[in-house]
Amino acid sequence: MDEFKDPLWRQVVAGAQMLFVAFGALVLMPLITGLDPNVALFTAGLGTLLFQMVTGRQVPVFLASSFAFITPIILAKGQFGLAATMGGVVAAGFVYTFLGLAVKIKGTGFIDRLLPPVVIGPVIISIGLAMAPIAANMAMGKAGDGTELIPYDTAMWISMPALLITLIVAVFGKGFFRLVPIISGVLVGFALSFYFGVVDTAKIAAAPWIELPKFTAPEFNWQAILFIVPVALAPAIEHIGGVIAVGSVTGRNYLKKPGLHRTLLGDGLATSSAGLFGGPPNTTYAEVTGAVMLTKNYNPKIMTWAAIFAIGLAFIGKFGAILQSIPVPVMGGILCLLFGSIAAVGMNTMIRHQVDLAEARNLVIVSVTLVFGIGGMLVGTGTGQDDFGLKGIALCAIVAIALNLLLPGHQTWKHKAPDEAPDI
Repeated sequence: MDEFKDPLWRQVVAGAQMLFVAFGALVLMPLITGLDPNVALFTAGLGTLLFQMVTGRQVPVFLASSFAFITPIILAKGQFGLAATMGGVVAAGFVYTFLGLAVKIKGTGFIDRLLPPVVIGPVIISIGLAMAPIAANMAMGKAGDGTELIPYDTAMWISMPALLITLIVAVFGKGFFRLVPIISGVLVGFALSFYFGVVDTAKIAAAPWIELPKFTAPEFNWQAILFIVPVALAPAIEHIGGVIAVGSVTGRNYLKKPGLHRTLLGDGLATSSAGLFGGPPNTTYAEVTGAVMLTKNYNPKIMTWAAIFAIGLAFIGKFGAILQSIPVPVMGGILCLLFGSIAAVGMNTMIRHQVDLAEARNLVIVSVTLVFGIGGMLVGTGTGQDDFGLKGIALCAIVAIALNLLLPGHQTWKHKAPDEAPDI
C-alpha cells in the first residue's frame, strides 16, 4: 500500500518547486561547457525517471548536471569533438554500474578501500581549482581562452553584483530562498546585462516557441573514453554521500533498501542515457535534498513531477534561447563562488574524515594528485587523435587511486553523511 497520501495537485506543485530549486545548477553546467541547456533539461528529467524505475521509486532525489565533469567535457570537446565526448559520457555511466555490481558482490567495503577520503578529497579540490582561471576570465568578460567578448568595465559591473547577490542569498537567505542562490545571482546579472545592452535579443525573438532539443548522437573514441571515465569516480563517491544525506533527512537507510547497488545503477543509467542524447552527466542534487528537508515532503512521486516538468521545458525553444543569451560575465561571477565551493567540498572531505597530512603517505598522495590535476600534467605520447595521453582530472584520479593502493599504511574508513554543500 502506498504510504504517501498527498493529493495529486500537491504533488504537482511540489514537483515544480523541486525543479525550480535545482534549475540554476542544472542549466549552468551546460551553459559553461557549451552544451544545449534544453538537452540538459530533457536528460535530467529522463535520468530521474530511470533512477526511479531502478530504485522502485523509493528515494526522493532529483538527478541533473554534474559539475565534476565541467573540466573534462570542455577539454574533450576541443580535442575530440562533441560526439566523441558524449561517447565518453556514456562510458562514464558504466563506472557507476561496475561500482554497483562490486557493492552487490562484496559490500560497501570495496568502495571504502578503492576511494578513501585521501583519494577523493584532492581529486575534488582539483576539479574546482582547475577551472578557476576560466571563471576569472568569464567574470572579466572574456572567453575561457582570454579572448575579450565584453568590455572589462561593463563585465565587472555585471559579474560582481551577480556574485554578491549569490553570496548574500547563500549566507543570509532564510527558508526557501536559501536554496536558490544561483538563480538569484543569474536574475540580477541578467537584468544588469539588459541594462548595459549586452544581451542578444534578436536570437530570442527568432527562436520558435516549440522546438525539438538539439540532440547529439555519441561516437565512441577510446581516447575520449579514457579521458572522461576516471572522472566518474569523484561524483560516484559523492552520490553515496548524497544517498546517505537524503536518508538522514527522511529517517531511512537507502543503502539497504533499495540498496546502494541499485542507486549506483540508477545514477549510471541516468548518466549513460544523457550521453546518448548529447546531455551532461547526471548526479544527485544537494539543493533538492535541502528542499526535501525544508518542506518535509518525503514523497518520491514529487520527483516524478519535477522530471516531467523538466522534459516539458526542454521542448520550449524560446526558453532555451533565453538561457543561451545569458552573457558570460553573469556566469563568470557566480562561478567564482561555485568552483571555489567545489574545492571546499574536497577539503571538507579530508577534514571530516581526519586525513592526517603529517603522515608521509597521505602527504604524497594529496600533493601529487593536486599538482597533476591542477598543473596540466600530461602522461602519454601527445594529444593528437592517434596518440595516447592522460591529463588533468582523469590523470590525477588514476594516480591518486594507484598511490593509495600501492603505498603501505592503508587504513579503512567509513562514509559519513556530508554537510550541506553545492553539488559537483
